Amino acid sequence: MDIKNIIAEVISVYPNKVKISVDDLNDFRIADETLKVGSYLKVSDNDNSILMSVIENFSIEVSEDGRRKYIIEANPLGVIKNGQFIRGGDSIAIPPKKVEPASEEEIKKIYEGLVNTEECFNFATLSNNNNIKVPVNGDKFFNKHIAIVGSTGSGKSHTIATILQKAISEKNENFSMNNSHIILFDIHSEYREAFPNSNVIDINNLSLPYWLLNSEELEELFLDTDANDHNQRNIFKEAIVNNRKIKLGGTEEEREKIHFDSPVFFDLNEVLKYIVYKNKEKKDKNGAVQWQDIDGDIFTFNEESLHRLFNEKLEPVGTSASGMNGKLINFINRLENKINDKRFDFLLGEKSKNITFEETLKLLLGYNDNKPTNITIFDLSGVPFEVLSITVSLISRIIFEYGYFYKKIRNNTNSNDIINNDIPILLVYEEAHKYIPNSDLSKYRSSKKSIERIAKEGRKYGITLMLASQRPSELSETIYSQCNNFIAMRLTNPNDQSTVKKLLPDALGNLIDKLPVLQAGEALLIGESIVLPSLVQIDQCELPPSSYDIPFWKLWKEEWKYLDIEKIKSEWCK
Repeated sequence: MDIKNIIAEVISVYPNKVKISVDDLNDFRIADETLKVGSYLKVSDNDNSILMSVIENFSIEVSEDGRRKYIIEANPLGVIKNGQFIRGGDSIAIPPKKVEPASEEEIKKIYEGLVNTEECFNFATLSNNNNIKVPVNGDKFFNKHIAIVGSTGSGKSHTIATILQKAISEKNENFSMNNSHIILFDIHSEYREAFPNSNVIDINNLSLPYWLLNSEELEELFLDTDANDHNQRNIFKEAIVNNRKIKLGGTEEEREKIHFDSPVFFDLNEVLKYIVYKNKEKKDKNGAVQWQDIDGDIFTFNEESLHRLFNEKLEPVGTSASGMNGKLINFINRLENKINDKRFDFLLGEKSKNITFEETLKLLLGYNDNKPTNITIFDLSGVPFEVLSITVSLISRIIFEYGYFYKKIRNNTNSNDIINNDIPILLVYEEAHKYIPNSDLSKYRSSKKSIERIAKEGRKYGITLMLASQRPSELSETIYSQCNNFIAMRLTNPNDQSTVKKLLPDALGNLIDKLPVLQAGEALLIGESIVLPSLVQIDQCELPPSSYDIPFWKLWKEEWKYLDIEKIKSEWCK
């Protein structure tokens, strides 16, 4: 095609739009493959400036004498002057003298000119020209929060896999592994195939120390928070604080510093025993609370005898009820049920008592003694829904506090060091709306608080977020609004489209209206890390996650398959 034969001229220029008229129908048809919605045009002036614009729409106007005009409306992107692309179209001289389709080389100048080679990170190409890579600034992409949104089947899982696979493979020197640290919360068990060398932690090998839960997480797990029972809360706090003091030992001054949120071990079974005793304590005739041990010795309850309520078999002495007077029975039943529920062994079992703080941090950060890894995958598919948000909250909060204290150590060592965390961490939340929804329900309170804190403060400590969701309208708006980079894939729900349109930082014109009709793997890439908002095709990942669509029709046409119900029952009842 000879683009010199295309007869086109600019008929009007607006601050955010250029209107172009194409007269000759035959020439327009010849150029049809190049001039289409999303294609790039160049508008030249007499000062050797070239305005680059992208076609937004075109229409046909018929004059009174029956002649047709083809009207193209294009969004100006910026100006190429002296071989460099400059964002914005204010410097084009009016009237422009010529309009042509942009060449591949000219389009490449838009994307390659403003990204430093050392900071360049590639994972996508232009949707309408796969020969043109769309680089992002790697620092601005990963040190700001990222949101990936799209309906089911739009390609979110493959996009996450592509980005993370490229991130862990990038190296400046010839060494075995780079310094990338990624923690991925995998709610559907999709990603272990995509990252065969990752540290995969599932319900079978997951051990988290319950004694590192903070006060909100403990109350959400063990208390009936909707009942708002202050007696339960006060006795629970009293039992845990006192048990922590006893387990810590040390000096009186050290014990006095212990509080509800102290990261100090406490024995959950001993806490239960303490609460049981407090529920049935009695007073003698002098008003003192007394207990009798298995040897028949009677002692008065005070600070010196406090430890005996945690680890001895005792009976109350007295005639009148004291304290709770049986009011804690529902709380005790709830606590016993949680402790004895085998589904919660990863959080409340014996391994959770024995795992150390150091082992926990190594596990989360990928510092296994035998196999250090760039990416740790938490397969949450087997975690009971009742404790899903608490599990995510605990892990997220530990990572945030690691960043805080690591920064503090580095500042104390060298206060002039501008890099306050040389081991930054990316937290990836798949199906994020399931544990950080836009909801005030108490069961999401702890996870929302932990992740909202990371969203607002994490960047200062080298902790950033990547949120993936098929329902952005159900995602915490506080967290979503903190994102600076967006990958918006196909969205069909009007509420989700509205949410994305409201929060996206750039004025995109009609580009945003393409969201419902994007193909799988196509996305609108927007944010501080990219030169300008672009419609891109995400690269294929090296190893895909196991998130394929099931071929219903093909399978339904095959011979009847018999099911091993006993095997399913056995797995179900483990």
